[in-house]
Amino acid sequence: MIVRWSLTELTPTLAEVGIERPFVIASERWRKLDVPHVAWSTEVPSTDPTVPQDADGIVAIGGGSAIDTGKYASAESGKPVVHVPTTYSGAEWTTFYGIRSPDRVMRGGGGGAHPVAIVYDTELTLDLPRDTTAGTALNALAHCAEALYARGRNDEGDEQAVEGARLIASALPRVLAEPSDREAREELLRGAMHAGRALGLAGLALAHAMAQALGGTYGIPHGAMNALCLPPALAFNRELVPDEVERFGQAIGGDAAEESRRLAVMGGFENLRRFGVPEADLPALAASAAQRGGNLANPRPASPEEILAMFRSIY
Repeated sequence: MIVRWSLTELTPTLAEVGIERPFVIASERWRKLDVPHVAWSTEVPSTDPTVPQDADGIVAIGGGSAIDTGKYASAESGKPVVHVPTTYSGAEWTTFYGIRSPDRVMRGGGGGAHPVAIVYDTELTLDLPRDTTAGTALNALAHCAEALYARGRNDEGDEQAVEGARLIASALPRVLAEPSDREAREELLRGAMHAGRALGLAGLALAHAMAQALGGTYGIPHGAMNALCLPPALAFNRELVPDEVERFGQAIGGDAAEESRRLAVMGGFENLRRFGVPEADLPALAASAAQRGGNLANPRPASPEEILAMFRSIY
């Protein structure tokens, strides 16, 4: 994967990967950017990102929804995609994606995208709302935690996860205290880059399965749900893989579950009730989460009853 660190590198990067006529997927707010394109789709997310026949590649600019839409378009068309992430989700490092309707309800998913390059630029993150900053960064932090004990874990993924967790835990409080701090923003973006790489190498586990069941059902931001679901998932996994959970805790500077919970509260994420999740739906949500790939890749899959208890602990 080619990685560059300035939007000024986008055009040279497109040339490097052989894209001359890109189809751009990005919301209306990014039209102010000087990006070469043969067509531009502003419907993000989309269930039908049709790539024009005269386009020879795709550029996706934005957060996880835009990146996933770009990956979907790439998988469907067979054309390469270059990602320009503007949040800390880490989705730019994987070939799989979720398909959401414009109201952000999950409609499906798949794999087989063809990402060839990533262009990061700290300037694109400076005006992120506080909740988006915190939520997507904590989603990245969950990628780091899970890469250390998901069944697909490996030594390279461990290295990426530990470095990503260290950078995110250090930078996020500083960014939340002073959103215009470019140095802290860049550190947070670099942490998210390592987290995304760890995700691509190792995969997901329990916390993401829980977050996907919640966010995909109600159209709630994925990052916010990961912020809430990671602490109980870490407490659950401490009984199964104590050394790995301890390693994550050391990277973020404290007890793994308690410190991740502290960061979630700092970001404004306290409980599921505040997001309008009906308490009566928790058993069905737990049953759905138990069947998801992340839970099946956990060191031991949690039962629906165990997940229900975790949901209730954060309700």
